[in-house]
Amino acid sequence: MGVVPGLLIALAAGSGRPVTVDGSTLTGAELLGAAAAVAHDLSALPRSSRVAVHATPTMETVVAVVGALLAGVTVVPVPPDSGAAELRHLLGDSAPSCWVGAAPGAPSGLPRVPADPAARASYSPVEISPADTAFVLYTSGTTGPPKGVVITHGAVAHDLDALADAWGWTSADVLAHGLPLFHVHGLVLGVLGPLRLGSGLVHTGRPTPEAYADAARAGATMFFGVPTVWSRLAESPASAAALRDARLLVSGSAALPVPVFRRIRELTGHEVVERYGMTESLITVATRADGRREAGWVGVPVTGIETRLRDDLGAPVPRDGESVGQLEVRGPTLFTGYLDRPDATAEAWTDDGWFRTGDVACIAADGRHRIVGRASVDLIKSGGYRIGAGEIESCLLGHPAVAECAVVGVADADLGQRIVAHVVLRSPATDETALAGELTSYVGAELSAHKRPREVRFTDALPRNEMGKVRKSQLA
Repeated sequence: MGVVPGLLIALAAGSGRPVTVDGSTLTGAELLGAAAAVAHDLSALPRSSRVAVHATPTMETVVAVVGALLAGVTVVPVPPDSGAAELRHLLGDSAPSCWVGAAPGAPSGLPRVPADPAARASYSPVEISPADTAFVLYTSGTTGPPKGVVITHGAVAHDLDALADAWGWTSADVLAHGLPLFHVHGLVLGVLGPLRLGSGLVHTGRPTPEAYADAARAGATMFFGVPTVWSRLAESPASAAALRDARLLVSGSAALPVPVFRRIRELTGHEVVERYGMTESLITVATRADGRREAGWVGVPVTGIETRLRDDLGAPVPRDGESVGQLEVRGPTLFTGYLDRPDATAEAWTDDGWFRTGDVACIAADGRHRIVGRASVDLIKSGGYRIGAGEIESCLLGHPAVAECAVVGVADADLGQRIVAHVVLRSPATDETALAGELTSYVGAELSAHKRPREVRFTDALPRNEMGKVRKSQLA
């Protein structure tokens, strides 16, 4: 018997706990039966086939994904908000054999295999190797059309086990979140994690403070969120207080602002743990449940993962908690390549076998990591200094007038790049010019003079993607 029972071991063994998605609940046995019906319908496909899943936050999506994995075919999650051009690209690039579950309204010419939560069939395991592909997950496409990231069953299984170790995650837990089901955070961790480990799952449909509070009152012990979710909870004291009985709060996909970390601690009694990963690597670094928690620090490498920092010339960067370098990782959770893109795959790896994340970070002597941001937009080279945008952003968020901010480097004939801060205020300023000067001085005093913004631009909102990450390319 292959790795599928190893990937979804609790579900396959009949020991999975109930799964609730946006108010619809299936027991573990019912979910296995519904997914087995999908697997039966897909059994005639060649094992190399890919299938598309319109990944709405519904039970139908869970049944479709699990059924395809049980059948041993590759899942291509399609974001439900994909525009016409993006949808054409994803389908043309991945060439799926069919849709599993509901298809989007735009005609694609592909047949559809139903994923009915009410259907039932007997589960018949199939042979699947850890090296077989489980997913093709598409990147955000910030530097061109989205690329398909090929992820194996073995990579997913190893990552979930490593996170179970880091977070003390067991079948006694009930995970709650309202994250999208087409990426690593919401789908791989947030759905397959419970199905592998036997914990319960409550997907709230939308990640509202009220929905998280309801899940907590119903017995959820773990909560996943992105910084936007935690920020909204920080502004909803009554809802946040309901999470006091939880065991663990986890944040990812972007840095958690220091004021939000402190406010959540004040309201819930919990210090949020952060973690770091990419579509290409899954989660490689995580703050352990029994480890030191500090806002802005994402923890230590999970089991089996190695990390290192390199400068622009490939030389090692000191692990002193201050020096910034480009982060490289290696280990069993890494992707096997970009779908049909050998050129991009080759560029992503060093000659000695490390994956270039494209992120810049610093590593403390005790192994804890702090992610500064993307090398392309968050590493600012100004006046001969290498400056991390994230450090300045964290500082600005400590000022009482600042609600949100994003720092970018803009080409400058004298400095190379000048630091520009885009700031969303908590309330309108009576004198923006004076406030801009105050914020500049604040950063200079808190950090150092060369890290202060040369320009502060006030805005009503920052451009963000579906995960809450700021689209800095639109600012720069």
